[in-house]
Formats: sequence, structure tokens, C-alpha cells
Amino acid sequence: MDNAMTGKMSQKGQVVIPATIRKALGLTRGTELSFEVKGDEIMIKKLPTALDWANLVKQISIEDVEIDEHGNYDPKKSPKFHDWMVNG
Repeated sequence: MDNAMTGKMSQKGQVVIPATIRKALGLTRGTELSFEVKGDEIMIKKLPTALDWANLVKQISIEDVEIDEHGNYDPKKSPKFHDWMVNG
């Protein structure tokens, strides 16, 4: 959704987010938003919910890594961990 839309501010400083944007981003009553001002622009972002974080964490692969008493591990047994350690 890269098309600009316009709106007006009420006397109380309220602005209505167009329905197409609310639907596209899943904005509902109580959705938390952040506001950032840069020059003469306002950036509004939907804050992630606990469910958003939980779904993100589900995507992270799990790998058991055996580390010996000297802090060494076998990169062949833990290739994803090794890649993360080497490449970040």
C-alpha cells in the first residue's frame, strides 16, 4: 500500500486513519501506535503485540549446542549455532 491519502484534524487534534489502512494493518480499537516526528513529517507505526512477538519467536529455529568445560563446541554438530557465531 504505497498510495497517499489525506484527512483532516478535528478541533480536539484527532485524526481518523482511513479504513483501508486500518484493515491492511489490522488496526482495531486499543491497538497501540508510536508517533515519531522528523522535520515536518509524522511517522505512525503499529506497535507489536504479545501475540506478534510470540509468532516471531516460533519462527526461530532451535538447536541444542553442547559446550564443553573449555567453552568449545563441535561446529559439525551445531552448524546453525556456528554460522551465527561466525556471521552474526
